[in-house]
Amino acid sequence: MRKIWEPLAGILLAVVLQATLGQISARILPAVNVFSWVVLYFAVLRHELYGAVMGTVCGLVQDSLSLGIFGVAGLTKTTLGVVAGYVSRKINVTPVTRSFVFLLILATLELALWKFLVFSLFGERFSLDGGVALVQPFLTAFAGTVLIRTLGKTGQAME
Repeated sequence: MRKIWEPLAGILLAVVLQATLGQISARILPAVNVFSWVVLYFAVLRHELYGAVMGTVCGLVQDSLSLGIFGVAGLTKTTLGVVAGYVSRKINVTPVTRSFVFLLILATLELALWKFLVFSLFGERFSLDGGVALVQPFLTAFAGTVLIRTLGKTGQAME
């Protein structure tokens, strides 16, 4: 039963944190992608099936909270979850440096895919939100590494 509650708690915490950050300053939202943290956490610890499901759910929730195009975050986060889960099963991403670099590459690719889809499908002008969006992969990699190192060990010890 815990395997159901943990993902739901992760999604709920992401919604609360995203809403709180939006209330504090809407300017920092492009730099902080809380839903990617949740997707990466479950994808790395529980592999591609969890990554795909969490990516789809988190992406659609993120789409519903934004004023952007519905479905793009769902597609990019599903891709992020599948790739993160698959690759983390094939190679050892446990060391901190390797984990950070792995998550940085994935977060950068997710941002690039999201920008490409919005630009190519809907013709929106390519924007990096004044450079704030360039910080997003680094914050995502850092937060993902911290979550996996702290909560991941606790969750695996409880099983």
